[in-house]
Amino acid sequence: MASNKDKSDTGKSKSHHEDQPDSGLDDTMAQGFAAFAQFSKTILEASTPDMMGANGPSPQNDAPNPDPLGLGADFSKVFEEMASNPETILKAQSALWQSYGALWSQTLARAAGKPSEEVVSPAPGDRRWQAPEWSENLMFDLIKQSYLLSANWLNDMVANVEGIDPQTRDKVAFFTRQMTDAYAPTNFAMTNPEVLRATVQSKGENLKKGMENFACDLQEGDGKLKIRQTDTEAFEIGKNIATTPGKVVFENEIMQLLQFSPTTKTVFKLPLVIFPPWINKYYILDLRPEQSMIRWLVNKGYSVFVVSWVNPDSALKDKSFEDYMQDGIFAALNAIKAATGEPCVNAVGYCIGGTLLAASLAYMAAKDDQRIATATFFAAQSDFSEAGDLRVFCDDAGLNEIERRMDEGGGILDGASMAEAFNLLRPNDLIWSHVISNYMLGQDPRPFDLLYWNADCTRMPKALHLQYLRTFYQKNAYAKGEMVLAGVKLDPASITIPMYIQSSREDHIAPANSVYRSARLYGGAGAGKVRFMMSGSGHIAGVINPPAAKKYQYWTNTALPAGIGDWKDGAEEHPGSWWPDWHNWLKVKSGKKVPARTPGEGALPAIENAPGRYVKVKS
Repeated sequence: MASNKDKSDTGKSKSHHEDQPDSGLDDTMAQGFAAFAQFSKTILEASTPDMMGANGPSPQNDAPNPDPLGLGADFSKVFEEMASNPETILKAQSALWQSYGALWSQTLARAAGKPSEEVVSPAPGDRRWQAPEWSENLMFDLIKQSYLLSANWLNDMVANVEGIDPQTRDKVAFFTRQMTDAYAPTNFAMTNPEVLRATVQSKGENLKKGMENFACDLQEGDGKLKIRQTDTEAFEIGKNIATTPGKVVFENEIMQLLQFSPTTKTVFKLPLVIFPPWINKYYILDLRPEQSMIRWLVNKGYSVFVVSWVNPDSALKDKSFEDYMQDGIFAALNAIKAATGEPCVNAVGYCIGGTLLAASLAYMAAKDDQRIATATFFAAQSDFSEAGDLRVFCDDAGLNEIERRMDEGGGILDGASMAEAFNLLRPNDLIWSHVISNYMLGQDPRPFDLLYWNADCTRMPKALHLQYLRTFYQKNAYAKGEMVLAGVKLDPASITIPMYIQSSREDHIAPANSVYRSARLYGGAGAGKVRFMMSGSGHIAGVINPPAAKKYQYWTNTALPAGIGDWKDGAEEHPGSWWPDWHNWLKVKSGKKVPARTPGEGALPAIENAPGRYVKVKS
């Protein structure tokens, strides 16, 4: 998109006639457009996530529940509150009409060849409007700005309504954004210049190929649209991703423990164990070799162990948070001691794996269990008071619907439901961009290892998942000191070991402000034992950012003031990856160098080669 400065510098815009795409369409193509308009409507309906729960019966009767999330009542509350303040509505409507007037004046000025500035511009990072026609073509620019004015107005009205409890307001605001994103002009063939151009150039072959892709994805989803984000045939676990050499040295019914082969003659004395999220698979830390954090750590001289969680079936539906602590974290600690002879480790928790680690550390503090010397957290929350958009699914209605789905699924939540929820957090990038490219432009998804991993979701056991959502997202019990685990009341302030806490500036799952609040919970925070930092980018790229890539940046500040705003004011920006900063912090806490340890040569014999069986189980 051309910037406002670009428009001013060039002076005059092209004429309306010059801006129009070449229209040499015959009658057959025109009929094809009409047919595809209806096809686009079908795509819109089929690819909009099943937020209204029409795919299953309610617990009370055999009829589908038309509103399992209670959206009707929540929207009613918000709009009733708006209606009770007519003065606010009138001011907002007046401001909207003034904006429309300004847009019309700008459009007329531009049509007359006069310099003009956009009335409204897309938000930074909004990639929907990259086609040049959205700025260079008078009509498409008008469509774009009209949509942005309307969508911004509606979203702002809902997000700022007063007199409504924050949970309800945030929930309605979230689903209002889903609606305005779904009905963007970019999502319809007849108002997307890139699709029109492709249709003319290919004589409609893009539409034909798009319909074939659409039918294929419907078949893959057993009648429900399963949008492909990448070429799933391009990757094979253990062949071109998850290839760091190692062995499985321990396993039980909920996890395998991987020990990776050393590449240095000596290693740090304290082993390093990583607990990834069980919502996804561990190999986000071991994608292609040049991106692999595990390979990088091994090359730095760490004895690296990683837990690979099982992809559970109905037989594990009653596994709880306590089970994942006992048979996950504690079982791994016992196995590492057997494998290396070391009674103490440095531990890492990523995302929900970090939440489990934080709870386990409080339990260990109460039991005077000192087997973990330091803890590192990647994008992990323990205070959920500002936990972001996932909270909208965690009111009573949302949790009841999740429980209903799990009961129907034999006590597990299928991986597709998890993927659907995460895709909703970034619908323009993870849903609508693929609708456009796959079905309207007729393109095959490109190979992308990160999106392959993103689509390789795992199932959730009912007991574990509901306990997690209710205890943390709904009640925030851990941060309040009210959580009880295995009979022990957990106190985050009792954790005094050194900590390194990573957050990401654009994280939509574990927002930086939420991670910062978590960092201040621990007893070591006041003693200067907690190092909080913030990286550029989001939940994945903010973590998986190898130094060789020379991308993004990170910020550090040794102080932990009351709010993240004050922390940012005093933070220092550094270019590139934060991994070396973490290494410099960790290596001095990892003990002296000892001879390298070969997996399987200790008290634990190798069971199989990494990456093991568990990670290959598909949902």
